[in-house]
Amino acid sequence: MALNPQSRIVLFVGGVGGAKLAYGMAQLLPPERLTVIVNIGDDFWHLGLRICPDSDTVMYTLAGMVDPVNGWGLAEDSTRMLDSLRRLGGESWFRLGDLDVATHLHRSHLLRTGVRQTEITAGLCRSLRVNHPLLPVSDGEIPTIVDTAEFGELAFQEYFVRHRWQPTLRGLRFQNAQQSAITPEVEAALASADAIVFAPSNPWLSIAPMLAVGDLRDRLLSLDVPRIAVTPILGGQAVKGPAAKLMGELGLTVSAEAVADYYGQLLNGFIDDVRNPLFKRDGLRISQFDTLMTDDTARVRLSRDILNALESWME
Repeated sequence: MALNPQSRIVLFVGGVGGAKLAYGMAQLLPPERLTVIVNIGDDFWHLGLRICPDSDTVMYTLAGMVDPVNGWGLAEDSTRMLDSLRRLGGESWFRLGDLDVATHLHRSHLLRTGVRQTEITAGLCRSLRVNHPLLPVSDGEIPTIVDTAEFGELAFQEYFVRHRWQPTLRGLRFQNAQQSAITPEVEAALASADAIVFAPSNPWLSIAPMLAVGDLRDRLLSLDVPRIAVTPILGGQAVKGPAAKLMGELGLTVSAEAVADYYGQLLNGFIDDVRNPLFKRDGLRISQFDTLMTDDTARVRLSRDILNALESWME
């Protein structure tokens, strides 16, 4: 079947790379055709606040409010609260912008009154005029735990922010994942999906925590639709973050080919970068494009290339 004007895309994202592709896709597809499912493994409680970094990064990006320098947080935000907290001897290692804190305060208050995270995220998106559905993969707390050679097990943000992802990774576990479930909203999005896209997010730190939730992996494998991933590796390097470093620590070759092999049977299509050596796999359709998203124009261009590839594969 061809990709028609009613075809629905489900995009799995985490982090800055995922947010960039979500932005590009949202410029081309109306809300009824694009659902964004976001990683919650990075979420944690800090200073009494529930922080959801991946969700907020995607939300701020779709709202056109994200800090263009960092790719996360709010543009033109300040840190007066954090500076004052530091003077008082408080925990100041995790950057919280003054405006950004309002999001965390509101979320935390609603969680304590029993509102589901999915409903909270939808309300935040409405307030910021984000029309595309942004769905946490689960309403539970499923923290990523990083096993390191230097410190043993670390909570994800301790590893990623406090230690700046420098400790050597030995393994990952996703606490409560098998006992948790995807939300009814995610279940409905998958049931009506015409294609699944994994963004160029870190496969181990952003995508794997979602795939570990309940029966999500099995559900995806059962879908007779295009299931594609976009490489986060360009020319033997990650565009941003620790993906290349983790691959080396896990004994993998730092290549797009190794990323495709990691996803394995979950994929029947792969979007590679033109800077990478072309490879082949039985049962895997591969297209090469310029996947470097340096600005909004590049994000839209890559999104259009992906949609065109999907259309050609579905004919």
